[in-house]
Amino acid sequence: MANNRKRLVGRVISNKMDKTVVVAIERRKLHRVYKKIIITTKKVMAHDESNTIPEGAIVRIVESKPYSKNKRWVVETVLESPDGAIVNVSRAVNEIAGAGTTTTAPAQPDIEPAAVVETDTEAEAEAEAETQAEIEPVAVVETQAEPQVEAEAEAEVKTEVEASES
Repeated sequence: MANNRKRLVGRVISNKMDKTVVVAIERRKLHRVYKKIIITTKKVMAHDESNTIPEGAIVRIVESKPYSKNKRWVVETVLESPDGAIVNVSRAVNEIAGAGTTTTAPAQPDIEPAAVVETDTEAEAEAEAETQAEIEPVAVVETQAEPQVEAEAEAEVKTEVEASES
């Protein structure tokens, strides 16, 4: 496929048609007034020549010639199968990001998807958890008073009761 074509990543939601899959593409937008993230989903039909892509798979699709009235996309690669096996997502994301560029940069090593940049709130929460871990909870231990002290306390109470009765 040519490099100047649009490429999108989405999840297969239907594969019931012959050589066609329906791919849901999610986009996250920030509302300009309310500053809330809005998720919009668009469903497109894509051509699947092998007719083997299962539902739930994450695929990369590329725009192509019209195959039918509604089908103008072709499945380029399967990035993740529905059972969770990753098929090189980081390299696929790098290819999508650099699809329009013509630089010949050396290939970057694959970055694990688990590598996430911490935000301020995550860093603060982690620091708070560490400080709470450093503070040991004080164990409340009930100790019995010595028998001599208890006897003196009981004697004082008896004398006060006798004094108040008389």
